[in-house]
Amino acid sequence: MTSDSFHTIIEPFRIKSVEPIRFTTRADRAAALERSGYNPFLLRADEVLIDLLTDSGTGAMSKHQWAGMMRGDESYAGADSFYRFEAAVRDITGLQHIIPTHQGRAAERILFTTILKPGDIVPNNTHFDTTRANIEARGAVAVDLPTPEGRQPQVRAPFKGNIDLAALERCLDANRGKVPLVMITVTNNSGGGQPVSLENIRGARDICRKHGVPLFLDCCRYAENAWFIKTREQGMEAKSPIQIARAMFACVDGATMSAKKDGMGNIGGFLALNDPDWTERCKNNLILTEGFTTYGGLAGYDLEALAVGFYEALDEDYLRYRIRSIEYLGDLLTKGGVPIVQPTGGHAVYIDAKAMLPHIPPAQFPAWALACALYLEGGVRGVEIGSVMFGRQPDGTEKPAAMELVRLAFPRRVYTQSHVDYLGEVILRVYAMRGKIRGMRMTHAPEVLRHFTAQFSPVEPDAV
Repeated sequence: MTSDSFHTIIEPFRIKSVEPIRFTTRADRAAALERSGYNPFLLRADEVLIDLLTDSGTGAMSKHQWAGMMRGDESYAGADSFYRFEAAVRDITGLQHIIPTHQGRAAERILFTTILKPGDIVPNNTHFDTTRANIEARGAVAVDLPTPEGRQPQVRAPFKGNIDLAALERCLDANRGKVPLVMITVTNNSGGGQPVSLENIRGARDICRKHGVPLFLDCCRYAENAWFIKTREQGMEAKSPIQIARAMFACVDGATMSAKKDGMGNIGGFLALNDPDWTERCKNNLILTEGFTTYGGLAGYDLEALAVGFYEALDEDYLRYRIRSIEYLGDLLTKGGVPIVQPTGGHAVYIDAKAMLPHIPPAQFPAWALACALYLEGGVRGVEIGSVMFGRQPDGTEKPAAMELVRLAFPRRVYTQSHVDYLGEVILRVYAMRGKIRGMRMTHAPEVLRHFTAQFSPVEPDAV
């Protein structure tokens, strides 16, 4: 940023290549929803006008990343591209053993199938969907320990993503020998994209060391979390994002990452560890299913793009623009009366569907119904984080999720100011007609991660 005191924060980039957007009518979208079983995941991408389903792998890469891809070394073993990737991850995290994977859930699967056994317990501030599913697939138990304010969408607090340290202490005391590791997700995706303070990470580290339990970060949005620490945590104002990131990683024994987020890439991830025994076992697991240890399911050009992207995600001008873009939409919606998770997070705005649609009971999936309404009215695709995603329990029973949210996740460096203004207009229109939105009935669901492929139909008016 220059020293000029202008108020407008502009996109810190120029557009060099454009991708056409296909415009559809409401009738087109109604037909697409019905054909897709009212599941936004099953829509064709060209049927979506503003696609906020996820920020994972959907961003635009920089000219430096594209240039780096041209020197991708596609050697099966020992490629130069891997060593550049490894050096970048090690420089930022300080962790010693870097294992590339094709995305974050691969890192989770490798870690958990290597170290977990049935009956083990894994505490987290809040597990996201694939993390929880990979833990439960091993017969282990994923335990969420958010702070009380983290479960209250309208409460404003600077670090609502924190893990509850007192609850963590109680969990470790009560389950000695059954907790192979503790995880903290930064930022806390399921909790509204809320950040975790450095003080909280350090507190968790101290508790884990006291109990002899390793602490891991799910660090897919480490750069956004570092920015919140810089701007909200006392004494961190003068620190750079990379300094803060290094301080975060200095507290942990390992990390999993989907580099499709703050790696600024379209594919990729890693598992990073300090323990040599765990590393050897995880590498053997990697070779079995992903590939050799120096490519892990990625092409050399992917490794090159990520080696650049890890640093680009820490650029202050980029972070200032990205966080303000989310905040800008949040301000528009709050002014219009739309209930959202406060304050806005780093990568998404989360609409509180439980507060917006009180006439729809949890059993009729209010957040799912709202996501469908946003697509029908304006071609906007978001994702439900509620009772469809988290309602089914490991024993097969149903329990309403703690919150019913619709996440609108912004791809990195993709949409401009006018897209955000249009998005605000769509949401405000849906809010104005909220009383007409009907609940949903699930007609088909797989056993695992059902939100990806489940199908629904609208509840008939006389059933509401």
